[in-house]
Order: sequence, then C-alpha cells, then structure tokens
Amino acid sequence: MAEAKTKPTDADVEEFLLGASPAKRREDGLALAGIFREVTGEDPVMWGPTIVGYGSFRYISPANPRTCGDWPKTGFSPRKAQLSLYGLKDLPEGAELLPSLGTYTEGAGCVYVKKLEDIDLGVLRRLIAIAWSRGDDPEPAAGA
Repeated sequence: MAEAKTKPTDADVEEFLLGASPAKRREDGLALAGIFREVTGEDPVMWGPTIVGYGSFRYISPANPRTCGDWPKTGFSPRKAQLSLYGLKDLPEGAELLPSLGTYTEGAGCVYVKKLEDIDLGVLRRLIAIAWSRGDDPEPAAGA
C-alpha cells in the first residue's frame, strides 16, 4: 500500500509559527494555535514542514483504496497567501455548519481564510470540535 508523504515530524511548532510571514499571518497562526489547543486539549505536532496538526486518524483514499495513511484530525497552516484549515468539512456535521463560518473558500481537503477577522471564531471552535470527534477507524479522506 502507498503511504502518505506528509507525516508528523519533531519540528518545533512555536518556532515554525514565529517564522511565518507576513506579520499578520504570524499573528493569526499564533491565535489559531491557541484556539485549536483550547478546543482539542492537545499540543500541536508539525506534519511535514508546514501543517500544524492535532491528533491523527487513519484514512483510505477514496480515489485509490490502496493508498492510505495517517492525517491530522484537524489543523492549520499559516501560508503566505491565506490560512489553510484542515478537517473542518470532512464530516457531515462540519460540512453542514461550514456556511456559517464567514468569508472563506474551499480546496479539495481544506478551507482557506484570508484573516481571522473574516470568520466567526465561535463557529470555528464548533467546527474544530466536530473534526476532533472523528473516530480512529480507517475511513475515506476528503482530500488528505
């Protein structure tokens, strides 16, 4: 079976977040780390060089059932152009709540937000909690 390329690393999450640019992305990344930690009760782990992840689950690719791996239950990346939020729309409850988030766009497996002021942080907390509730059994992944 093929394994995912993005895996947990020993990289320092705070160092990564403090190095994010521009400054607004750094501020939002640090704020997100606090929100995700508050909701999940977990410390973050770097997944690959750019994803701050919380927890993990085993997935099976719907496109190729021979492709599987581990992926964060939820997480984010403070990318230069926008914030990427992972796991928020993968479960039916999250997909149903997502339109209430505010101003965002969607990718195959993530939600893109320009700045935290564009979204409702209460809804974000609820979406994180839904993603965090994901079981540990292998399941099809939405773009992992």
